[in-house]
Parts: sequence; structure tokens; C-alpha cells
Amino acid sequence: MESLELEALMTVQRGRGGRGARMGADRLRLLAAVRDHGSISAAARAVGLSYKAAWDGVNAMNNLFGAPLVAGQTGGKNGGGASLTQAGEDVLSAFSSVEAELARFAARLEKRLSESSTQISPASFRSLMMKTSARNMFRCTVEKIVDGAVNSEVLLDLTDGQRLAAIVTRQSVADLGLEEGAECFALIKSSFVILAPEDGLSKTSARNRLCGTVIAHDDGAVNSEITLDLGGGKTLAAIITKDSADALGLKPGERACALIKASQVILAVE
Repeated sequence: MESLELEALMTVQRGRGGRGARMGADRLRLLAAVRDHGSISAAARAVGLSYKAAWDGVNAMNNLFGAPLVAGQTGGKNGGGASLTQAGEDVLSAFSSVEAELARFAARLEKRLSESSTQISPASFRSLMMKTSARNMFRCTVEKIVDGAVNSEVLLDLTDGQRLAAIVTRQSVADLGLEEGAECFALIKSSFVILAPEDGLSKTSARNRLCGTVIAHDDGAVNSEITLDLGGGKTLAAIITKDSADALGLKPGERACALIKASQVILAVE
């Protein structure tokens, strides 16, 4: 029979009652590296990540918490600086104080399970673990729910006056336990995002219009990734074709808007 090994994986949660944002140990170690090295590039090297992966991790952490954990300035792989905000220091403090104890507890539990007469199959734990391929994930607050015959429109407060609308079935609203004031996560695939310059935006049928400042433009052979700073420490990534990116000519520092259909916003709860 396959043996069972337990590893203590620390998760820090902001807030109480099971509704706060959560973050795992890998990103907490990235956070610690930013504190110790004072830049994203140096932190990336310290934890074995690419520069882009480290920036993506920092953006994800800032998106998941009510206040940014990292304050930084882009400057390329050899420049720029970054430091932890007070919120970031508080998260690391909570992590450091319990990580060692958690590891000791896991070791004691593994020993007890190995000595137990009841064998636990590792497969029984696998269904409890889930990851998502959605590039953008935001913690939001439900502002309003408008019910229709089959579907409901869920209006979400994202950041700095920016809002999202999601169309889901009424059954999904009930299953997720959504109600006004509740927190949930909005997931948006980067390939679902349509970009347009803010000053050249005309009327559109897309329900969501999130405007911000371009902070990164990375070209590949076929596609380009453009990242917008939405304010309040939140960022959004869009994947478009390189030809479209060339036609738009969006550069860091310029304003742009992301257009997202309400039916393409996926909602989740913890």
C-alpha cells in the first residue's frame, strides 16, 4: 500500500470567519525574500523563480488582500526596488510565529497515523486539493444580486470604485451562499480580456470595463501579455495576439481599459 507522508503547508488567512484571503507558504517565502533583499529580481533569485514569476506572485498577493503587501517600482531585471508594507510585515509575522510549531504537529500526526490500525489511503486526500488555471483572481465583496428566471447578476466591489458584474445561475448563487456583503473570489482567464485604449473606447456590449495604467507589456512569438494596474494594489493580466498588441501600441505608463463579458467571470468561495 502506498505510504502516507504529511508535510506541513502553512496558509495565512486575512480576516476571520473563513472569508478572508488565503496565501500559501511558497508566496510567503517570496514575501520574506522581498523583505530581505529589497527588490523583486533579487527575491526571485533567492527563491528560485524567474523575474516574471516573482512579479506575478507579488501581484497575486496584492490582489488577494485588502491592502497591498508589497510596494514596489518596476525597473527591469537589474533595477527597481520593493519593500513590504505594514500589512506585509504583519502577514510574515503571523507566518513565522506558527510555522515551526505546525511542522512539529505534522510530524507527530504522521507518527500517530502510521501506528494506527486504520489505514488511510492517500487518494482520499486528493479530492480536497484544487488549483485554477485562471490568470486573474480577485477577492471581492458582493454589493448586489439581481435575480432573473434562471440566471442572476452578481455585482461585485473590486477596488477604488471599480466594479465587476458576473452572470451565474440562481442555483450557483444558492450553492455558493452568496449574499450582499459576503466575500467571494472572481476568476477571469487572461484570454477572455479584451483591451482598448482608454481615450479611444467606444460603446461596447461588454458588461465590465476595468480601466488602469499599463505596467508591463511582454511579447512572445504569437501572443503578448499586457498587465494593468487597476489601483488599490490590484492588477489584471490580458493575453492578446502580438499583432493586436502592435496595433494598440500600448506602452507602460499609458491608460487602457479591459473589457470582460459578465458571463466570463467565474465566482468561487472558500
